Amino acid sequence: MSTDIQSSPRTGLAADTWNVLVRELRPVMRDPFSALFSLVQPLVFLGLFGPLLVASSGLGAGETLQWFVPGILVMVALFGTASTGANLLGEMQTGSHERTLVAPLARSALLMGRALKEVVPLIVQGLLICLVSLPFGFTVSVPGLLLGFVLLAVFGIGFGALSYSVALACRGRDWMFWIIHQTLIFPLMILSGMLLPLDDAPGWMKVAAAVNPLSYVVQAERDLFAGSLATPAVLGGFAAAVVTAVIGLWVGIRGMRRA
Repeated sequence: MSTDIQSSPRTGLAADTWNVLVRELRPVMRDPFSALFSLVQPLVFLGLFGPLLVASSGLGAGETLQWFVPGILVMVALFGTASTGANLLGEMQTGSHERTLVAPLARSALLMGRALKEVVPLIVQGLLICLVSLPFGFTVSVPGLLLGFVLLAVFGIGFGALSYSVALACRGRDWMFWIIHQTLIFPLMILSGMLLPLDDAPGWMKVAAAVNPLSYVVQAERDLFAGSLATPAVLGGFAAAVVTAVIGLWVGIRGMRRA
């Protein structure tokens, strides 16, 4: 088996991933306020889009939040894991990435550890967003919440690995990474229905949403938060997340080998 995907002989893939995760979390632990500060954006969306959705839908605040909050959590996961590549660009500029590559670690562990690092602040942020929404009529199923975080972690590993791959491909051209980042993130976000329903969207937007894996993750999160744990939407969301993870890791490992 290629050394690019093997774990070190003294540990294993899980241990290597854990070591990378701990390394990536150290800066967050030293500066926890940066993770809390990143709550500003989702809270702004919650505070500004929420009332507009209530007014346009004619539903109560609780029902609207039941639909909207899961989408906000997916948005947080999307932006968090998409920044994995930006962090890698900084490490490549300082040379710390090259030092990491010579360590006896599985290449897949480097990808998964970085992506999982974004899941930790996501869980904290998600819990805080849910707590903020509770006084306004929002309710959540605890088993659904736990499964929802698992779903976001699986998707985040794949999307984070893809971001990692883009950073490797754009090495020496940081501006190209941000062009790709901005070009893809917002269409994926809008065409997932996480902020606005797509029921009355034009036909071409519905077709685009049907091939957007994020739309399946969003719908699965909504079912899970409502306590429906075994619906077709949930199965579709986990399938989309697993496919994203497999493709992301495959592309990411190939990218590191070429780099």
